[in-house]
Parts: sequence; C-alpha cells; structure tokens
Amino acid sequence: MHKNIWHPFTIIKDAPEPLKVKSGKGAYLTLEDGREILDCVSSWWVNMHGHSHPDIAKAIYEQASTLEHVIFAGFTHDPAEQLAELITAELPKNLNRVFFSDNGSTAVEVAMKTAYQYWANKGQERKTFICFEGAYHGDTLGAMSAGERSIFTEVFKDWMFEVEVIPYPETWIGDPERANKEDDIIETLEGLLTDHPNKYAGILMEPLVQGAGGMRMCSEEFLQKVHWSNRQFDTLLIFDEVMTGFGRTGDYFACKRAQVEPDIICLSKGITGGFMPLSITVSSDEIYESFNSTDPIKTFWHGHSYTGNPLGCAAGIASWKLLKENECIFKGMETIHLKNFERFKDHPSFEKLRVKGTIAAMDIVTEEETGYLNPVAKRIKEECVNHGLLLRPLGNVLYLMPPYCVTEEELDRVYSTILELV
Repeated sequence: MHKNIWHPFTIIKDAPEPLKVKSGKGAYLTLEDGREILDCVSSWWVNMHGHSHPDIAKAIYEQASTLEHVIFAGFTHDPAEQLAELITAELPKNLNRVFFSDNGSTAVEVAMKTAYQYWANKGQERKTFICFEGAYHGDTLGAMSAGERSIFTEVFKDWMFEVEVIPYPETWIGDPERANKEDDIIETLEGLLTDHPNKYAGILMEPLVQGAGGMRMCSEEFLQKVHWSNRQFDTLLIFDEVMTGFGRTGDYFACKRAQVEPDIICLSKGITGGFMPLSITVSSDEIYESFNSTDPIKTFWHGHSYTGNPLGCAAGIASWKLLKENECIFKGMETIHLKNFERFKDHPSFEKLRVKGTIAAMDIVTEEETGYLNPVAKRIKEECVNHGLLLRPLGNVLYLMPPYCVTEEELDRVYSTILELV
C-alpha cells in the first residue's frame, strides 16, 4: 500500500495490495498492468453511465471555464437552479424544495435535522425516528444512529442516539411469506404510532432495496402500506434514495416505482454519474414553509463550503440528460437479470434470488456465519479480477449493479463467470 494513503472499509493488517487503476472507459477499468475489468458494481454504485463519459466531462470543463464555485448563501447560479428544476420535475409533485450538500451521509443528516426542526418549528417536541433492521444510511453520527448496529458502528455506540427499530420485510423470488411478514410489520408500526402519537419525528427507510445491509429487497406494496400508515398517523416519511435513485430500481426513483409520496427524499451517488461529489435533500413545500419565518430560531442553520457547487451541478445536469436518453435501458435491465436467473434458481450454491430494476442479488450458500465478514467475499473479490470482473460481495451476498452502458452480452458473460467462481 502507498505509504501516505488510508483506504476506506479496509482491515489494514494483511490487506492485499490495492489494484492501481490507470483509466476507465464505459463499463471497463484498465489496470496498471494492462488488464481490463468489467465494473459490475458501478464503483460503489455511482458510475451510472460508465466511466469517463465525454458528455459529462465536457459539461464540467465548460462550467470550470465560467464559474467553478461561489458561496451559496445569498448567491445562486444557473447550474444549481437548472438541476433542481430537472430533478423535481420527475419527483412526486409534493417534493419541490432542494437543499444541496455533498454526499449521501450528509443528505440523510440534513433530512433528519429538517424533520426534527420541522416539528420544533410547529411547537412539538418529537425526538426520535422509526427505522428498520438492516438499514445503512451512512457513516456520520446521525446517519449511523439511524442504521443497523454492526461492526461499522460498534466503537461509536456510546455516541449514537437511540431510534425505534422495526423489522424489514426482506423478500425474494418465490417467497411464500411475503404478505404475512409485511402485515406483521405494519401492525408493529401502527402500534408504535398509536401508543406514542407525538413521539416520532419521522419514519426513515431505504425504499425497495437496503443496499449495504445486503441488497435486501421489499415489495412496492409494503411501501404503499407504510405510506398509508404515515399519512393516517401524522408523521413524516423520509426515503433514503442515495442508492436507489436515478433509475436503479427500474424507474427514476423507487418512490415512483411504488407510487408513493415521501415527505423528504435523500439523493446522491448517481446524481453526477460518478464524476463529482454532490447530494440533495428534497423536502415538501409544507416542510419548507415551517422554516419560512423572520424568527432566527426557525432558520435551518446548516451548510458547508461546497454547497451547490457549480461543477457538481453541471455534471448533474449532463448526467440527467443521459438518464433521459437511456430510459429504455434502465427500465429494461430487470428483464435481462431475470432471464439469467434461470441458470441459478435450482443451483445448490445460491438462494434468495432477487431483482429490482438494474440491481440483482443472491445469497451464496455457506457453512460459515452469514454477514458482511463472511470469508467468501474476500475470495471472490480476489479471484474475480483474474476473470475480468470487478465484484464486491457484501459478505455472502453477491450482487450486480452495472452501469447502464453494459450490454446484454456482457451481462450474460458476468453471470457465466459467477457460476465458475462459486
């Protein structure tokens, strides 16, 4: 390892030497030794259109020649306004107020702070959130508090605040208990809201797919039930679509696929096509109006140096245009995944096959304890490169989340290689 670099999510002792990437083009990365590998996970789920897309690169170059950055308090600029208009036009009609930040964890922090202060501005003290088992919302303290307690959070447990945690109805193809699980969880949710009507600032969840928690998927019907409960009991519904946004679930946003309207949505990762760090938290007009006051205590005192960065916004506009052009691709990828699943459905090494849009996942049957530290992940990560693939299993959960430029033939090859690897 390089003497000056500390890599993320890496057990330092005995970690393998990181692979040096010299370039990327489309769905492929070229390593220093000349090998090309197909990026099957969009490099932590951000490179929706592949690597080094010329349209986004051009947009950043042209914007850098005009305005690279400006303080966003008291000032505005065209790229931020245009990006906000483009995205909100595709969101549910109640989501219109865009707050810019720089990454998914911060987008979630902004959402939680917004929800908490919304009730405070209305004269109510609602101090906690209802969250879901298996959740991952980021690595800042607030985001960690809302997520699953795990090896990621163990050291910091005394710093984190408590939330109410209910089960997540993970399901898969052929799951006979889906409806029963959902009904039980809704009963639990409504019980909490009935018993403590003024306690919860909001319900926070990853809609349709829990990402880092193991690509655990739930049904559209479950989101509709949660949405109904949220409306009946007067709390806020917050969707963390940091991963699921921008076509990942087969529609522009998971909330659109499920036909529900959250009160707040968190977006990042694919927003710039993997070129620039950027995120937004979009709130309803009703929430925004609770901050519309001359009273300083009702102001949302939050921001950071790069809020609304013009380069990031320019990249976001170019990425959005590509998303529109490639709508048939991200809406059609689920069919390709399902076709390839025919080779796996009776295979003894795989179980719990599941797919939502461009995201496909399966559990590798293993004798070791399941979870993020299952040793099969390390073996596959090391071996897959020799087969020309970048895969990064979440423990014994193997998943694909390829860029939208991947071809059907390339996906067929990926699935054939997985059968060889496992």
